[in-house]
Amino acid sequence: MTSNQMPPPPSYDESAQYPNQGTEYQKGYNTVGQQPPLVGYAPPPQGPPQGYGFGEPQGPPQGYALHPQGPPQGYGYEEPQGQPQGYGQAGHGEPELAAPKADDRGMNMFQDDTFSNKTVRRGFIKKVYLILTVQLLVTFGVTTWFSLWKDIHSFLHSSGGVAAYYVSYATFLVTYFVLVCCPGVRRKHPGNLICLGIFTLAFTYMVAMIASFYDTKIVMVAAGITTLVCLAISIFAIQTKIDFTMCSGLLFALVMVLFLFGIACMITYLTVGYSLIMDCVYGGLAALVFSLFLIYDTQMIVGGRKHELSPEEYVYGALQLYIDVVYIFLIILSFFGKK
Repeated sequence: MTSNQMPPPPSYDESAQYPNQGTEYQKGYNTVGQQPPLVGYAPPPQGPPQGYGFGEPQGPPQGYALHPQGPPQGYGYEEPQGQPQGYGQAGHGEPELAAPKADDRGMNMFQDDTFSNKTVRRGFIKKVYLILTVQLLVTFGVTTWFSLWKDIHSFLHSSGGVAAYYVSYATFLVTYFVLVCCPGVRRKHPGNLICLGIFTLAFTYMVAMIASFYDTKIVMVAAGITTLVCLAISIFAIQTKIDFTMCSGLLFALVMVLFLFGIACMITYLTVGYSLIMDCVYGGLAALVFSLFLIYDTQMIVGGRKHELSPEEYVYGALQLYIDVVYIFLIILSFFGKK
């Protein structure tokens, strides 16, 4: 072989076995129409990637190995065999929360606030109406007993009974303002129930004193009418879509009208004498006002309106309903006579 003669190019097997030995290969490499490359000249960047020889490639680029079972899971051209736990489709990389078990859905972890609030409200309503029932049983029981027991009338109509009436009236006012104006008293157990019990007994004596001037049959009829009226008003307050809790300004105006009209009736009675017309008008207006108050207080207790009582105000709720029912009873009782 002469010096001007070019060495033969390496074979295909030598190129695959020694991929990095390009220097000797470049020394004698020459193609048609090109100058021989310089000694030590590296392959151009357009050349095949490292790991490939001259000719057809025998495998993937460096960094990838042939695997008899296919590419890694989640990559490549084939569908993955499975998915990692807690993820969606392979290749997206977005986590997917596992669905809770059927047994876990009934636990406290998945209980919503709506169910909890309804449960608390039902317990609050039961407590309020239980206290109200006890109050009404005491009041109407004592009133009926005083009406049936004729011997006690002599004491009630004496100076001692009248003095006890005024003491009961003062106790009624004091305990009422304490329960209404002092949230710490009406929310603290058992002081709130004790104060409410004193209030109920004082008001009961006042009602029994007033009912003793009427016949027993009239008292029983008035009690029956009061029961039916209050039951109908309560059902209406629960079922109606009208929100009476937003009518507090209207109720205040009606109370002021009733108060001023009562003063006018008192002046008329002292100057002219008893007037049946004014008495009926005053009684009808008072019945309307306290019926509206009963609707208002019922909706405040039942809830579901714009304004509602807190579950801690069960004593206040029972107090307001009790006053509404008893006042309606006294107004209905006054329709049967001027005593």
